[in-house]
Amino acid sequence: MQLRFADCRQRTGRIARYRTRGYNVDPMALPQITWQDLQQLPDDGKRYEAIEGDLYVTPAPSIRHQRISMRLVLALDELLVQPGHGELFHAPVGVEFPATEEGVQPDVVFVSKARRGILAEKWMMGPPDVVIEILSPGTARRDRGIKLRLYERQRVPEYWIVDPENDAIDVWRFELEPRHERFTASLPVRLGDESIGDMDLTRIFARG
Repeated sequence: MQLRFADCRQRTGRIARYRTRGYNVDPMALPQITWQDLQQLPDDGKRYEAIEGDLYVTPAPSIRHQRISMRLVLALDELLVQPGHGELFHAPVGVEFPATEEGVQPDVVFVSKARRGILAEKWMMGPPDVVIEILSPGTARRDRGIKLRLYERQRVPEYWIVDPENDAIDVWRFELEPRHERFTASLPVRLGDESIGDMDLTRIFARG
């Protein structure tokens, strides 16, 4: 669900910074919702995100979504956390990109020891090593579109799009140029150029 700036203004009491929208204008001359704006919204169990000046709202996930998320966390904990490569976080967790005042709440996030400087008191400030989004009917277009562009623009090294309908994970890597691979049986987990191990996707997508 996408809301315009006026919707957030009504809920936060902030004064909207309205400017003109149209052709041949400064691309920054748009009404803007920022991550800091969203921190003033009440905690109602939904996830609020600010991307390209717009507000996006994600309702509570389905049971299958939650099962897949939990299995991903357990598998990645075994592969990445227990060996000491870094820390794993799952929703609700905030990721702010301060340079553009954008912020999102991914389903699962991995932060390596090398990037632990992005961990602030309440949320992350900067790109994690791996961001994972699990598709749902209400978020699939966003996850495959505006969020894909966001994570590439913000130099997130890896972005995983988990597709429960097709029991597959699409992995995008942005280190040098965008590279995309789809995995359906086993997913090779990497940390930079280092191969860490393989994730059995039949276990991740198991029904029930």
